[in-house]
Amino acid sequence: MLKALADYGRLMRAGTALVRHDVILPGEYHTRLPFPARLAGSTMRVIGGGAKGRQGERLAKALEKLGPAYIKLGQFLATRPDVFGAEVATDLSRLKDKLPPFSMAEAHKALEREFGKEEAESLFAGLGEPVAAASLAQVHKLVTSNGTRAVKILRPGVERLIARELRAIKRAARTVERASVESRRLEPVAFTETVAASMEKELDLRLEAGGADQMRAISEKDEWFDIPAVDWDRTGQRVLTTDWVDGIALTNPKALDQPGLDRVNLANSITRGFLSHAIGHGVFHADMHEGNILIKPGNKVALVDFGLIGRIGLNERRFLAEILWGFIRRDYQRVAEVHFEAGYVPADQSVGEFAQALRSIGEPIHGKPAEDVYMGRVLLQLMDYTRTFGMRLRPELVLLQKTMVQVEGVARTIDPAHDIWNASEPIVKRWITENFGPAGAAKLAAQNVKDVADRLKRLPEVMDRFETYLDRSNEAMATPPTRSGPPWWGWFGLILMLAAIAGVTVSQFA
Repeated sequence: MLKALADYGRLMRAGTALVRHDVILPGEYHTRLPFPARLAGSTMRVIGGGAKGRQGERLAKALEKLGPAYIKLGQFLATRPDVFGAEVATDLSRLKDKLPPFSMAEAHKALEREFGKEEAESLFAGLGEPVAAASLAQVHKLVTSNGTRAVKILRPGVERLIARELRAIKRAARTVERASVESRRLEPVAFTETVAASMEKELDLRLEAGGADQMRAISEKDEWFDIPAVDWDRTGQRVLTTDWVDGIALTNPKALDQPGLDRVNLANSITRGFLSHAIGHGVFHADMHEGNILIKPGNKVALVDFGLIGRIGLNERRFLAEILWGFIRRDYQRVAEVHFEAGYVPADQSVGEFAQALRSIGEPIHGKPAEDVYMGRVLLQLMDYTRTFGMRLRPELVLLQKTMVQVEGVARTIDPAHDIWNASEPIVKRWITENFGPAGAAKLAAQNVKDVADRLKRLPEVMDRFETYLDRSNEAMATPPTRSGPPWWGWFGLILMLAAIAGVTVSQFA
């Protein structure tokens, strides 16, 4: 009961901030609202003092004032242009997460709690003043005998603060889903659970260290991005230490003024690097905003801050690759079929009609200059059809969609004429060829043989378990069996089991 009251108190605080920034009943929709809502909206605007700017800008400012949980929520809401519109989604994707740094005394206390006083003094003897501060953590520069390091330290008490705010947000989502049948298509509970899970992972810097190390291993193969190495001796649950990156963040205008910079090549590298990671490996940096992208001399791109790592399975990778490839080739029938095969459109809908809807999205952008074509707008139009065709939100794709919108925005910041479709083509084509061409078929066959061999290896164990089950069943019968071996129903079960194993095995080669 007390938790519920506390949650509603926090939600009232959030509601007050939204009223103050005129985003609950915004003036942009004044003519579309019934008279009571228009009156209420006008009253709220008087109370709020007449907030200025676009609706998305006002919402972004309100969320920034509410703190880290709401900032993260806003970043995810930027992936829902179907709900808020493309302009609002664009404004939310630019949410800023900056706060004044906490003191050096607090930083040293955090290091001592994590490593012990004596070891902390030894490991972090050269710790400098904070160079960047956000709502969850701040970064310090550390000079060691083995080189310069970046030390990320969580804010004191941030875990408790995030837990309270997330609990209130989840309560609001449950209330909305119970009260509104229409909202269930948008999966508010699943959506907020996705936000909460991503934030909770960001609060354990050991997980971030593991993600950074994995991304570094992938990037060493693909060579699209430079990823700093983790200093494991100086890393714990609330402290993460990596190599220092000598580069300039894209938030700094000087980043793009470096001599010899090739903007076209840089923009292509960011798009292709992201797609190579997502489609080729199923792992990607899921928070690729300007503050986490550093431009190094020699046209190199470095990524930092791996608190949010996205992962998608083979089916989702195939879905993404085929969707992009279908739009590139204008094969709308295939794009529609992939949606149905993946289960993203209910089976009772028409494939042909969905292909027709996709054609209405793809054809208007074909042949237009790159600066006039935005993936965000394509996503918006695709989302517009979610209600028409009964499509539901897929939480596993939320991070992917969020990052795709971020990547396009960053690439356009570097090169306003960046063509994300042309940039995508070589990556997508290579993956399609490797996985659906002759080489892909051979790879799939080899994997199927391995799967079958693994099943056959487990067969003796399955038989032993089945025999044990039969013995126990016989003991439980009121009268003992009149002949040796399992009764007829036992043999029948054994035949069914073997048939199932054989059927699964055969299906691998069908």
